Amino acid sequence: MDGEVFGLQNKDNMEKLTQEKIQKGLDVLSAKHDGKLITHLNSCVHCGLCANSCVYYNAIPKAKFIPATKVDLVASIYRRYQTFGGKVFPKLVGAKDLNDEMADEMVDLLFGACTMCGRCVSHCSIGVDISYVIKKGREMLSNMGMVPDTLQSTINSALESGNNMSISKTDFVETLEWLEEDLQFEVDDDNAKIYLDQKGKEILYTLNPREPKFFPLSISAMAKVFYAANESWTISTKMYDVTNYAYYSGNYEEAAIITQRLYDEVENLEAKKCVLAECGHGSRAFRWEGPNYIKKEYPFDVLTSVELLAKYLKEGRVVVDPEKIQEKVTLHDPCNLARSGGIWKEQRYILNTCVKDFVEMTPHGLDNICCGGGGGQLAMSEYNERRLAIGKLKAEQIRATGAKIVATPCHNCVDQLQQLNVTFKLGIKIMTLGEIVADSLILEKKSEEKPNINKLEIKAL
Repeated sequence: MDGEVFGLQNKDNMEKLTQEKIQKGLDVLSAKHDGKLITHLNSCVHCGLCANSCVYYNAIPKAKFIPATKVDLVASIYRRYQTFGGKVFPKLVGAKDLNDEMADEMVDLLFGACTMCGRCVSHCSIGVDISYVIKKGREMLSNMGMVPDTLQSTINSALESGNNMSISKTDFVETLEWLEEDLQFEVDDDNAKIYLDQKGKEILYTLNPREPKFFPLSISAMAKVFYAANESWTISTKMYDVTNYAYYSGNYEEAAIITQRLYDEVENLEAKKCVLAECGHGSRAFRWEGPNYIKKEYPFDVLTSVELLAKYLKEGRVVVDPEKIQEKVTLHDPCNLARSGGIWKEQRYILNTCVKDFVEMTPHGLDNICCGGGGGQLAMSEYNERRLAIGKLKAEQIRATGAKIVATPCHNCVDQLQQLNVTFKLGIKIMTLGEIVADSLILEKKSEEKPNINKLEIKAL
């Protein structure tokens, strides 16, 4: 289950590592203003407490998978080129050259053996921000043109087409049109709409492109909730992608382009709020990292759909019946949403309100175990075997709860959990929180129109 070293699979790329490319990588470490990086590179005491927090080390107990080992990869290069001891006595201080072999190892461990979940950070004895060091290491590799091709192709799709699945506008609109018809049938109201490119709405709602491509019921669910809440909302057909995989690659110029496009579309459609669909890294990349990418504050509010759903329930804008969902439900917290984003109480409020039997995993919340789908792992097929190996830990967590439904507010997590469900024969159903709320809704009749006989006949069939 160790998997192949990425560099061996991509040897041609490794042979193209020139001195010019190496210098571009080293430039990341020479930034004098990055006091945070220098502090954390010099702080690790190699106590090893981070090991047991890491899904990779727990699944594949080899020293190279310990988070501190990954930190030391970057730190050893820093010592070699940025310290006196490293320049004069490199072996004495554990300094290493940035060469083909080192770059190969960095790609394998920083891209292929880290989900950037941050659990190691919260378990570190002295608070080293290991995730940040990993990100800077990935930035070095990105500067050298050494992002795994599979991950970069996902980013290229977003840059070229406006969404990471390269869905055409025609296909997107057609999908939403039939979803609107389905919504009207379900709520028995021909006035129910999925609004497209409407200016001046309260909310611009984003989507994960995997929704129109593979999970259209997630869109229907949120549309149904918006209908019940009588919300003023719209979706852009130009820029609706909540994801930003350049956050994973470390290419912040590309991350800025993707961020700016969504920023511009919120402004263009004159929306008061941008509501981010259920996507862990998407919420972090746009809400928290985005202003740094584009170097300006947002003149509009940004919140996640999780926060919005909880708000609707608390304010009574939607009414639910927990008896509608009888199965035992557990929750998987996306790392970027909970541990890194501070959103963990809201999803528990939603589930405790909307389902009859909610049970927690152990551990959960801010200490939850990563499912294995983050860090761009789902986009990097060369690491599939390793990804499923670390996912076994999550599968065991789920099985221990006895739950029949796993709710999670992230489509990367949904995809990974779907694969774990099949691989480890869990026999569960994976649902987003929007789907949970939609399934538990009590809809009030909004008009006194006569029943549509055709619809009643279809239902009877």
